[in-house]
This record gives sequence, structure tokens and C-alpha cells, in this order.
Amino acid sequence: MFKKYITMNLSTQMKKGAEEVKLTVYLAGQIHDKWREELMKQTKDKGLSIDFVYPQTEHNLSDDIGEKILGKQPGDYYRDEAASAINNFRTTVLMEKADMVVALFGDQYRQWNTAMDATTAINKGKPLIIIRPKNLIHALKELSNKANVTVETIEQAVEVLEYINQ
Repeated sequence: MFKKYITMNLSTQMKKGAEEVKLTVYLAGQIHDKWREELMKQTKDKGLSIDFVYPQTEHNLSDDIGEKILGKQPGDYYRDEAASAINNFRTTVLMEKADMVVALFGDQYRQWNTAMDATTAINKGKPLIIIRPKNLIHALKELSNKANVTVETIEQAVEVLEYINQ
């Protein structure tokens, strides 16, 4: 499936005679540290032609967006429902634009949104790279089995992206 997807979708973005493929990658994962910036810096340092999209990384804005747009909600449940509807809409739009998804599972935070985004990518037929540490091998075995590539480090994921760009 991955090879077919690359052939059908990415080859149309290549210019005749060019060696570079312009990818759009959705970066799924927790928003509490700078892992996205690290991955983007590594791809830039390698000269890769990649655009990145991702969930709202400003935590307060992500939590407040429902009330910011729809107005004050009658309670915490409705506040969360309003925010999640808008955040899920954002994810849907950006993931549709992406050629592939990189989902990082870390040690430090609960990973419900990462698992949801990875499953969405699989269900949409989006090629998926999972980054997960060794201690999560067992916990993520079924999800890793459905991913196209599973690696343990950001550096390894960047190497996969570099290989695609060759």
C-alpha cells in the first residue's frame, strides 16, 4: 500500500528531471515539549523539502478555542466538547492535506490523542511512521503492526523521510 500511495500521490508533485519530492507531513503527538521543532530542524539541516502541519501546540488555545469561537459554555463538559469539535475539525483538514503522518509516542505523557491520530491516519490510508521507545513496544504492538514504519527515535524517522526525498 505504501509503495502504491507514493507512486500515485507523490510522483505527481515531482518536476520532470527533479530529484526532490515536496512532502507535507502531519506531526501527531503530545504538545508538551519541543519534539516537533527537533524533527523539523533535522529535516531542514538535511536540506529536505518538507512542509509540516500539526495540531494546535498552544495548550491553552487548544483548550479555550470552543469558547473563544462559540462563546461561554454552560459547564466543563460542554467547554471540552466545543473545543474538541473544533480541534478535531482542524486535525481532519490538516491530515487530509498531508501526504503522510509521523506519530510520536513518548514516555512522559498520556498518548490518547496520538493513538487517535495514528488510527485516523491508518483508516484514511495515509502512510504512517510511528516513533516509540522500546518500553512501549508491547503496549503499541497492534498499532505498530498497522503502521508502515515503526522506529525508536526522531533521527530514524528523519532518515525515512530523507530516503523518500531521494
